[in-house]
Amino acid sequence: MPTLSKNAGLMPASPIRKLIPSADIATKKGHHVYYLNIGQPDIQSPQPAIDALHNWQENVISYTRSEGTVEYRQALAKYFNSVGLEDLKPENFMITNGGSEALIFVINLIANPGDEIIIPEPFYANYNGFAVQAGVKVVPINSSIQDGFALPDIDSFEEKINEKTKAIIICHPGNPTGYLYTQEELLKLKNLAIKHNLFLISDEVYREFTYDATHHSILEFKDFEDHAIVIDSESKRFSMCGIRLGAIITRNQELLQYAMRFAQARLSPVLISQVIATAAHDSPREYLAEAQKKYQARRDFVVEALNKIPGVFAPKPRGAFYCVASLPVEDAEDFAQWMLEEFDYQGDTLMVAPATGFYSTPGAGKNEVRIAYVLDIPELQKAIKVLEEALKAYNNR
Repeated sequence: MPTLSKNAGLMPASPIRKLIPSADIATKKGHHVYYLNIGQPDIQSPQPAIDALHNWQENVISYTRSEGTVEYRQALAKYFNSVGLEDLKPENFMITNGGSEALIFVINLIANPGDEIIIPEPFYANYNGFAVQAGVKVVPINSSIQDGFALPDIDSFEEKINEKTKAIIICHPGNPTGYLYTQEELLKLKNLAIKHNLFLISDEVYREFTYDATHHSILEFKDFEDHAIVIDSESKRFSMCGIRLGAIITRNQELLQYAMRFAQARLSPVLISQVIATAAHDSPREYLAEAQKKYQARRDFVVEALNKIPGVFAPKPRGAFYCVASLPVEDAEDFAQWMLEEFDYQGDTLMVAPATGFYSTPGAGKNEVRIAYVLDIPELQKAIKVLEEALKAYNNR
């Protein structure tokens, strides 16, 4: 048999999806599974987007420009102008097939095989996979659940920087933690990036969903044009994960020039996705305000309910729709698999994402899980009750 590449073995399994076979076992037993493992919003997509899909009249579904349609880039620029980034123009946006492709492009644009990228952990699990594809080493900086996963001391970043370091990546607000960086923390990262001539890549796909605080983009900083790269996506903003549409946003024209070559090599982003997303940006402002309000209510319920369970600790996130909780178990992945395959409470069980897959450091987060509060509160009440009863049963086996 021909041999596979080294990358085939290095590519990590998704902590979000790896337990799906276990969920299938639960379903075959007739159990109802509450899926809190994946950030799939349940909020209805904007009506203008649905209407654009239903009213599609073209006889040919064609290629688009490699950088994205003019209409969609204009819509994005208008949106970002409206939130304070008045100088951004359509030319500052490279449209991609999802935020994932944007990250793959960027990592390959800024780093050579063997180079290093620093990322505070826990972080979005697919960063590991994107780095493997590019042959780039992830250098983790551990943040602590005890202080809500705040930015680690900036000296810990400085200690890791060497001649191979090319960038720092942050997720802001964070997946899996929901942590929202303060303007002061972002300024520390900006100064560090300038001092060592690094890129600062900010994955801001949850920017609309912040609570008790204001989101500040790294694009707000002056004299940082060549260093700042933002990753954007329509998946969470408009509850449209399935259209797979994202963007690279930067004022660095050299990076965009070379990004075009990557974009041309994969031909183009999907036409119908851009039509739908362009229409979505015509939605009333109340759409995002209502979604933000709903997620905040869910956060308040979930975090309070989790911290009432004996032995569970979950810091209160200020963004996104996730939280990380430490559980009174030694191995959260074993617990999560057991809960699906061997446990039910009144016919219900629960799927969560073991947190080890969101770390790069071996063994880190072993007793932690990520919970996505993407169900209505009555459903979340039932799901947290399942978790509470499961912990009792698991620890009394």
